[in-house]
Amino acid sequence: MGASRRSYQKTHDLLLQKPLPGSFTNTNLEAWLKERSIDTVVICGYMTQMCCDTTARQAAHLGFSVEFLSDATGTLQITNYAGTVPAEQLHRAILVTQAMRFSKVLSTKQWMESIAAKS
Repeated sequence: MGASRRSYQKTHDLLLQKPLPGSFTNTNLEAWLKERSIDTVVICGYMTQMCCDTTARQAAHLGFSVEFLSDATGTLQITNYAGTVPAEQLHRAILVTQAMRFSKVLSTKQWMESIAAKS
């Protein structure tokens, strides 16, 4: 059992602990990417309007190309003192805004097809 458990261990190239929504804020992500001549950041995760949006904007401001995966990001309905926004509306608004200026917005399938086409 120990051997099979080891065979399923996940590995990573870089593990960040980020104190704020943006993955570039107070981390070594930018330097790590540039040291490896990585020029594109792919955004997936949770929450679309918070960490995903912030990181995508930071990456664009730093000169990286950004690919924002529309079906690999998500959010939930937000309610606070300013009002309520349903999850789908919030998600869609961020995707539209990202596509205006910061990111190439794609589905995971489109992204995988673009990777395969480059190979």
